[in-house]
Amino acid sequence: MLTILTHNILPVFSVMVLGFAMGRMRFVSNGEARTLNRIAFLILQPALIFPLVNGVDLGSFYFDAIALYALAQIVVFMTTLLLSIYLFKCRFLEAWLLAMATIFVNSLLYIWPISTLIYGSGGNIPIMAAVVWDATVTFAFFIITTDLLANRGQSAGQSLLRLVKNPVLIAIALGLGSNGLGVIAPEPLLVACKFAGAGAAPSTLFALGVILSGHSLWPTQKVAAVAGIKLLLMPVIVVSVLAWGVRPELWNDLLLLNGAGPSGAMAFALAMLYKVRTDTIAPVIIWTSVLSLFSLAYLA
Repeated sequence: MLTILTHNILPVFSVMVLGFAMGRMRFVSNGEARTLNRIAFLILQPALIFPLVNGVDLGSFYFDAIALYALAQIVVFMTTLLLSIYLFKCRFLEAWLLAMATIFVNSLLYIWPISTLIYGSGGNIPIMAAVVWDATVTFAFFIITTDLLANRGQSAGQSLLRLVKNPVLIAIALGLGSNGLGVIAPEPLLVACKFAGAGAAPSTLFALGVILSGHSLWPTQKVAAVAGIKLLLMPVIVVSVLAWGVRPELWNDLLLLNGAGPSGAMAFALAMLYKVRTDTIAPVIIWTSVLSLFSLAYLA
């Protein structure tokens, strides 16, 4: 456990800590971090997603496990959404993104690199399945719904035009389409994507650390409740639903590892993009990132 923590988890986590420290010391400005985050989101992350989705062997997935994991996400999402609206009196869009923060794990940029270091690129197929699910279906769902909720006064045509120009959605669509047709991207394109995509995780985590350094870390009642749902309820629900059916134990173990991960940065990124208050989302990401260190080391 200590070796996994010090050799696999902390090196990845340290990039966000470095960004947080650089932000607190004003060595890197908030504006510079937002620019870096925008570049990582619009250029580097699509380059990371496309080859992953294009080349993944969907036949190696246990889709019943993915479906059960999705069921756990739905249960936790609805629980958080209702609590945020009726108990904490949040505006709907803030409640929507808080609920997203409890189910959208930082799998692509955090759990996947950690699991690759531990199990190797061929030994973490369940994590890859979770990454593909979250990077395609879950992420696309929240990009589309958040945009529609934030721009309810605009026409359907305007919303559609804005969404079809989103580089992340384009990468997802091209990856899924080419995979379904059995078309493997040419090697030079894959090399270019691999080269650019390698910078997505460190750039995003560093920028996130800088941006979060400007927020209060004090855990309010709302922060504690949302973070608790993410760190406790989500893994419990995942364990409960994965008890149904029969599959290799590694799938149950690694999907639990993914479910126990910290809140993903994308809820925060969407909140900034659509000018939703971030005084709860930001501390949730920080606290879940810190408090999940030891639980991830134990589960890994």
